[in-house]
Amino acid sequence: MIDFPLLALVLGPVLLAEALLARYEVLVYTAGWRRPTTELPHGMPYARGADPDRPPEAYLVYLDGIGKRRFRDTRDGGQLVSALITAAPELRVLGQVQPYSPLADPLVNRPVWEWLRHHIAIVLFLHNVMQIFVAADHRYRPLYNRAVGAQIAEQLRRAGYQPGSGIPVVLLSYSGGAQVATGAVTELHTRLHAPLLLVTIGGFHNGANDLTHARHLHQLTSAHDRIERLSTWIFPQRWPLFRGSGWNRAIRAGKITVHRLDPATHVGQRSYINPEALLPDGRSHLDRTTDTVIALIRAHRVTPERQPRPS
Repeated sequence: MIDFPLLALVLGPVLLAEALLARYEVLVYTAGWRRPTTELPHGMPYARGADPDRPPEAYLVYLDGIGKRRFRDTRDGGQLVSALITAAPELRVLGQVQPYSPLADPLVNRPVWEWLRHHIAIVLFLHNVMQIFVAADHRYRPLYNRAVGAQIAEQLRRAGYQPGSGIPVVLLSYSGGAQVATGAVTELHTRLHAPLLLVTIGGFHNGANDLTHARHLHQLTSAHDRIERLSTWIFPQRWPLFRGSGWNRAIRAGKITVHRLDPATHVGQRSYINPEALLPDGRSHLDRTTDTVIALIRAHRVTPERQPRPS
């Protein structure tokens, strides 16, 4: 049986410390005291999938949920990335972006966090949860968006992306990665002039970010996803009443399309990317999510005649 008073006594100070420290990275980045990490571990490619010697149909940047703490894929996110690379060889896929670190500094590279991982693992998740709320806070949101948008742009350049080439960039995000993906749109448009397509899976975000420069956002959701639904309740910018929010302006502009992936859940044995949970048609949840994402990307292909001009 869980002793809730004891749990609160233990986690209370941790949450308070996290709330105070979560702003540290974005302020350090803004002040220019540290340069963001750009190099990857030895032998790790900047992109996988399509032949690096030929332009791909699109670049796909995967922004994982709160379990992301290293350059390499998480277990669940890695299954999705691998499935996408196998089923869509025309894509060049990047999974190394650190959505919860404005300095692009993985938690596993920090000695204190390594100790915590072995002793109080939940703190790692709390750190990334707090980063989502920093990214959503109106005081820090522009700085956070600029920092992670710049990180994504740099990783895309190192993966071979040529600014102004017209090749689409797909921001595929899971859970809290949607806060980062929606926030990166303006910075990526400024730096790369790329056609931007967003696909959120169980997206947890505050709806405040400007999506003017996104071609479209596809929202993959489920009636059984309580965590995504929570974000529509706790963030007023997601409420229809706040017509001026970035999210509601995008809805009125016809830029948001909802795709139901019932009966998927946010996490667990029936999650969107579970390879074992089966649907009536025999596909796994992972198979259906992979098929849906690829179909949406291919439907938005940009031919040379349709390539937008940089503005």
